[in-house]
Amino acid sequence: MLKGKHILLGVTGSIAAYKIANLASMLVKLNADVHVIMTKNAEQFISPITFETLTGNKVIDDTFERNSGYHVAHIAMAAEADVVMIAPASANVIAKLAHGIADDMLTSTMLACTAPILVSPAMNTHMYENPVTQENMEKLKSLGYKLIEPSSGYLACGDTGKGKMPEPEVLCECILQEIACEKDMVGKKVLITAGPTRESLDPVRFLTNHSTGKMGYALAENAARRGAEVTLVSGPTQLKKPRFVKVVDVITAEEMFRAVEKEFNGQDIVVMSAAVADYRPATVSDQKIKKADGEMSIPLERTTDILGTLTPRKKQQFICGFSMETEHMLENSRGKLERKNLDMIVANNLKVAGAGFGTDTNIVTVITKESSEELPIMKKEEVAGAIFDRILNRI
Repeated sequence: MLKGKHILLGVTGSIAAYKIANLASMLVKLNADVHVIMTKNAEQFISPITFETLTGNKVIDDTFERNSGYHVAHIAMAAEADVVMIAPASANVIAKLAHGIADDMLTSTMLACTAPILVSPAMNTHMYENPVTQENMEKLKSLGYKLIEPSSGYLACGDTGKGKMPEPEVLCECILQEIACEKDMVGKKVLITAGPTRESLDPVRFLTNHSTGKMGYALAENAARRGAEVTLVSGPTQLKKPRFVKVVDVITAEEMFRAVEKEFNGQDIVVMSAAVADYRPATVSDQKIKKADGEMSIPLERTTDILGTLTPRKKQQFICGFSMETEHMLENSRGKLERKNLDMIVANNLKVAGAGFGTDTNIVTVITKESSEELPIMKKEEVAGAIFDRILNRI
């Protein structure tokens, strides 16, 4: 995912420095070329050897290091970086950056850097809330630095409050958001539906399906990483909410319809990947019909056809639907494409290994009025990218 990307990590003097070893490892596993600059204070908390072992690159901690492998290290490292993350960022280093002080390797490199710089403050609550620190952070924002909001909780010093560095997984997501994809969807508004819906039969039971929402969440994440403004209407799932996406949680098909209806007209691209429950209990009566054998049956009615109800749409709006079939996949999907006036439909057969609900992979066929293209088995994140590639080629 990050192959060919050069990531520069700046580690400063905070107890949270030990967590950056996990971040470095995550980035290396994503095939990034990771380099680390440490301040002298950071080395009081974690050894440079740890980062050198994890990244395969020499840690630089001295502006005048003669064996760095670079002609002029702070200039060369700044030039090759695709993104910089300073984490943890101490109050001291934040103050230096805000005022252009370059008295060590890290701050000197930042003055020469033109790549995006992400800063993750980590310090005692009172230091973080100090007006001087707040003013310095505001100045960094005005200079183009991107600050990552710290978490709240129990701190290493024993205080409780704001100032905790977010977990490495969150920092990794911030880096991926910055450089994982080309920003070819900037200015686009995208609406995506994901997951199942549930229709209550009684206080205990409900009608639903096996959708996990993985494909829809992958679509939302990919669009956001490409610069789009993304709204995700999500049925109940066990998935972690995407960090850079507006999420609207719903449960029933009617709630999903209302949420989509509210957002629909303001969108440039609509991708309906949710597996909406087809039936709900009929509203004719709360009475249940008693069978002769003593079992109870409940009369059902169709749920709202969301796409069918929302068309016609605004001019130049691109709408993509999903079709999950167990037989006659192409024929049935083409029928849905025509009936619902879609620009594209993504179809898969639930009986094919590696496709469908709950898997990490998918095998899909992208169908338009003019053509159909079967894609090979891919991870759902890759499928999401392929789908948006094809949408962008048509708008």
